[in-house]
This record gives sequence, structure tokens and C-alpha cells, in this order.
Amino acid sequence: MPLIVVSGPLANKPGNGGAAWTRLGWALGLRQLECDVYFVEQISSANCVDADGSRCDPAHSVNLAYFTEVTQQFGLGDRSALVLESGSWCAGLNSSELLDLAQDADLLINISGHLTIDRLKSRFRKRAFLDLDPGYTQYWYASGLGVEHIRDHHFYFTVGENIGRDDCQIPVSDISWRPIRQPVLLRSWPVVDVEDGPLRFTTVASWRGPYGPISHNGVQLGPKAHEFRKFLTLPTQSDHEFEIALDIHPADRRDLEAMRAQGWHIADPAAVAGNPSAFRQYLQQSGAEFSVAQGIYVNTNCGWFSDRTVRYLASGKPALVQDTGFSRIYPVGCGLVPFRTLADAVNGADRVDRDYAAHSRAARAIAEQFFDSDTVLTTLLQDVEVAA
Repeated sequence: MPLIVVSGPLANKPGNGGAAWTRLGWALGLRQLECDVYFVEQISSANCVDADGSRCDPAHSVNLAYFTEVTQQFGLGDRSALVLESGSWCAGLNSSELLDLAQDADLLINISGHLTIDRLKSRFRKRAFLDLDPGYTQYWYASGLGVEHIRDHHFYFTVGENIGRDDCQIPVSDISWRPIRQPVLLRSWPVVDVEDGPLRFTTVASWRGPYGPISHNGVQLGPKAHEFRKFLTLPTQSDHEFEIALDIHPADRRDLEAMRAQGWHIADPAAVAGNPSAFRQYLQQSGAEFSVAQGIYVNTNCGWFSDRTVRYLASGKPALVQDTGFSRIYPVGCGLVPFRTLADAVNGADRVDRDYAAHSRAARAIAEQFFDSDTVLTTLLQDVEVAA
């Protein structure tokens, strides 16, 4: 039984149920393959806050409370650690246990290079970097940024499946990127039938995301907000309902007002998707997903595919999503409907509604064929030569 440590931000994103599932997909999927799985997260004291959002001691932070709640809920409570980047504080496993764990582990799966503590990271004899932000990761690295997150790994995986192909402009630098898909634990995401009534498209999103725009060859590769504005009038051109659980800063209130004026229903993501259970319920009570992608994913044609969309598909919810180049990789047209223009999106919504049952079946079938955690993670373990 291989001993595997997964590292990624969970406590760093308290109240974000979707982000929790992003990390859980890897940890729980590996556990289903009968690996001995631990979850380790690094956090800065500057990110530790109390319920009012004020900085506080990590031991009394909402970050630790959320970390403890989620890891216990999914059976990782006694197999997890939250550690300050300075190494001066650790919750869950103590510092000595954590160092021993790293020494004994067969593999570290380092999501976005989250774990950077050298005296801990260096003890792992095999380290795999997992890129969930294709484009950002590679452009930063080419510019000499974020090197501490990327360096010192033995394997490099990316969900940008087109990286390295002629029609994808993202630089590979001196790294050999291996494509990988977002895994979903199918038994945790069963098909849930939609109630009768108008077809309701939903998604969960951040208006701007955590990263600023990147300029390359005079072109600015921007966040999701710029893409979303291209499709602002969609509800007025469609007979369907469109709702977004949107994390948006008060400074962007004009965008929010414009969305509401065009017929978008706006939900509070903290209320409807603030923990893994709520996030799952919100997706599974939806009819389908409609979502745009960050401009950098679209403009580079990198093939990025959202793990949130994977969970919609697994739940039998068709996905009407902006094409990032994934249409050359996956079967599209039924269950998974890509769009690039507003007209594409309007027509796609109508197509889903006209034969919803067929689209729902196809959605689940795509999840089973391409994103089943057993398949995705077995391939990963074979690539890194760790036997399950």
C-alpha cells in the first residue's frame, strides 16, 4: 500500500466548498485505490483570520476550524496537518510526525506547488507538481516568478492538456509537462434528477479570481470578468433561467448591477456553496451548468477543463461552457456543449433543453469515461512509478 501525501490550499480558502472538492478529489480518489493518504497544508500567519476577518493566532482562526471540519468529515482528521510556512506551528500531526511522514512517503502530490517548506519538502523521495492554473504557472515561471513553488519536483502534471502542442502558445520552458485530467469520485457524485420546470443553468464563480492579468507579446490575458461581459445579455436572449453564485468585490458593483439588469440571478456563494456539502447540493439541484472561463485559458487554447464542470457532468447535469480548446479532446455536442460566441451560447442552451434527457445521460457518460478518479489516478501512479 503506497503512502501518499497530498498538499494543497484548504484552510487557506475557508468557506469555499468548491475549492475543498478540488483537493478532496485527489486525496479521496487515491484512498479509494487503497493508498495510504495524508493531507498536508501550508499556511501563512498573515492568512489566519477570525470570524470578523481580523488577523489572529492560527490556533483560533476560522482557517483551522474549517480545515478541521472538512478533514474530519471526509475521514482525514487524524491523517492531516496544517503547518505554518515558518514551521513554528503545526495542527493535527505534530512537527516530528510530519517530518517522519515525509521521510516514509512514496509520493508527494503538490497541488500548485503549495508546499514550499524546504526541510519538509526535500524529505519526499518523489515529488509531483500538479498545475491547475495552466498559463499562469508557465508564464510566471518563464518570467522568473513563482520559482519556489515549481522547482525541485521530479514530475510535472498540468490540466492544460494542449500545452506543448503547436496551437497552444503557452511556453514550456525547460519543463516536460504531462497532461492530466481532473478526477471525480463517481460514488460521491451520483446522478440527481432535475425537477420539472424551466431549465435552470447555474455556476459558482469568482468575478476576478485570485490572479491579475498577464501580458504576453502585447496581448493582455485577463481574468474571467472580461470574458463574462461578452455574454452579459444571454438571459435576455434565452427562455431559460441563468444563476451564478458569484464572489464579487463591492468595487465591481456596476458589473453586478448590469448583470441583474440583464436577468441574471445572483446567489451568495457563502450561503449556497460555503462547504463541500452545500456546494454539492447546489450543483445537484441545478439543471445544467453555464460558465465562461478565464481569458488566459480561452486565448491560449490550453485545453483547461474545470473540476467544477466535471462534478456537474458526474451529477448528470449537462455543461454549456466556454471552449478553451477542450473540444479537440472530449466528445462535444451532447452532454458537453462548448461555445465561443454569444450566438453559440444561445443555441447551445436551446439544444440542451430540447433533449434534456439525452444530454443528461451523455453528461454522466463523459464523466465516467474521462474523469473517473480510478482511471485518472491509476495513470498518474503508473507515470510516477508508484504501485497501487
